[in-house]
Amino acid sequence: MHELTKQQARRVAVRAQLLAEPRPTDLYDVVEHLTTIQIDPTSAIAPSADVVLWSRLGSSYSPADLRDALDAQELIEFQGTVRPPSWFALLRADMADWPGRGELKDWQVEIQGWVEANGGCRHEVLELLRSDGPLPQSELPDTCAVPWRSTGWTNNKNLARLLEFMEARGEVAVAGRDGRERMWDLAERVHPDEPAVEAQEAARIRDERRLRALGIARSRSARLPGEPDDVGEAGEPAVVEGTRGRWRVQPELLEGAFEGRAALLSPLDRLVHDRKRMAEIFDFDYQLEMFKPAAKRRWGYWALPILYDERLVGKLDATADRKEGVLFVDAVHEDEPFTPKMRAAIDAEIDDLATWLGLDVVTARAG
Repeated sequence: MHELTKQQARRVAVRAQLLAEPRPTDLYDVVEHLTTIQIDPTSAIAPSADVVLWSRLGSSYSPADLRDALDAQELIEFQGTVRPPSWFALLRADMADWPGRGELKDWQVEIQGWVEANGGCRHEVLELLRSDGPLPQSELPDTCAVPWRSTGWTNNKNLARLLEFMEARGEVAVAGRDGRERMWDLAERVHPDEPAVEAQEAARIRDERRLRALGIARSRSARLPGEPDDVGEAGEPAVVEGTRGRWRVQPELLEGAFEGRAALLSPLDRLVHDRKRMAEIFDFDYQLEMFKPAAKRRWGYWALPILYDERLVGKLDATADRKEGVLFVDAVHEDEPFTPKMRAAIDAEIDDLATWLGLDVVTARAG
């Protein structure tokens, strides 16, 4: 049982997420290690996936590199994330057993029945992709016999939901993008032709890889859409001062000297994605406020968490105005007063962000 201080836990998490020195240098190595990078179209500064990669690679990273890798299927878009090709052998058993194994939950039975009820549309999509793919959704038929019902924005988005379920089943895949529109094709043409890993073994390997990317995590956490935040029995058990319950830690990340740096993070970065873990070991108060009325925001529409050394120390409220050629820095919110050394390092990251975007910095600093 490892007994960790919060500082030790934070350093493990930061090192695992490739946010300490030295910086990584290779796009593919970063994605392979992180296992997942969330795609989000919000571009108050830049798309989230690009900010995540810039935070690691610095200004040597070009968004065109990611687009080219996805178009060439050297990296693969899956369920709104960027994934390394090696991940798909670990998903095939779950795809074959979609929507789950054993006794299904009510919601699983519901979506399974809905897909079966729209089998005609599903077969039409597969046949059209087989003959003419890849194709955008706008060129695929929506002949669903039963509409998709939801109280949210997906209500009556029949074809979009069907494609997402077919993606989860391993039948179709995103082969690239035409602008912001996904290009769909048969999964067999996109996913690597590697044999499926048996389901239990695949789950164990996914837990191990997820822990290597997170450094420290709970064995179990609440189930949410998307990538889980827990890691099963991967790594070794640990307790962290000031927190309750047991953690799992990647032990080799406890070894060696730690050299931190400043970094500006996407609000969807995996270092802060698990808000409960973020609060427990980083003592960081943060919410993504883009869905709040402007008058109720404390930090800004798309405020970037600021990392310094192993601590999350503030938020950057900034907006990229490409038409005007400027990065407006509306506020740098300091959770604690910045020392001159901290301010210099954080200002250097802001300048590097602007350089990467090809913009000039215009500052209206507030704290």
